[in-house]
Amino acid sequence: MRKLVLFMHTSLDGFVAGPNGEMDWIHVDEEIFDYAGERTNQSDTALYGRVTYQMMEAYWPTAADQPEATRHDIEHSKWYKSVPKVVLSKTMQGSTAPNTKIIVGNLRAEINALKQAPGKEIVIFGSPGAAHSLMAENLIDDYWLFVNPILLGQGIPVFKNIQQITALKLVASHVFPSGVICLHYERIRE
Repeated sequence: MRKLVLFMHTSLDGFVAGPNGEMDWIHVDEEIFDYAGERTNQSDTALYGRVTYQMMEAYWPTAADQPEATRHDIEHSKWYKSVPKVVLSKTMQGSTAPNTKIIVGNLRAEINALKQAPGKEIVIFGSPGAAHSLMAENLIDDYWLFVNPILLGQGIPVFKNIQQITALKLVASHVFPSGVICLHYERIRE
């Protein structure tokens, strides 16, 4: 069965964005891009909430074509264009975006069907609202949390709507020179 893997930047005090959705505090550099890129290459399906999908769709399809495109832009743009995208949204019903499936309801059944389909991992980037819905159904298998050395005090929390105790096992950690720490947790199956 395929795993659903969450990639999320967080502040040390557990927020993925400030109170107004601010994310300008997130530290990303080439080393973090390379580290995340190795994991992304283990995935062949991208899952997003509507807001994150629209941000990604506005940037990644043409990112490699820009005159000042970085190696990361070129690599991730190629990956993004090649993989199927799944969007959790109640407002994008009927969308016919190419290579994109919209999940409107029956979250548990739809995600379990995706996990049963052949392929590699399914990765969800950010998308706190979608992640919260998936957490409520205990559907996330792995958590890759990039903990940034900053305290926000308030904002959108990483964890919300947890309906049951979810035991996790720390599989790996990686400290970057910037002070960001990546923590990889795997959900312990009952």
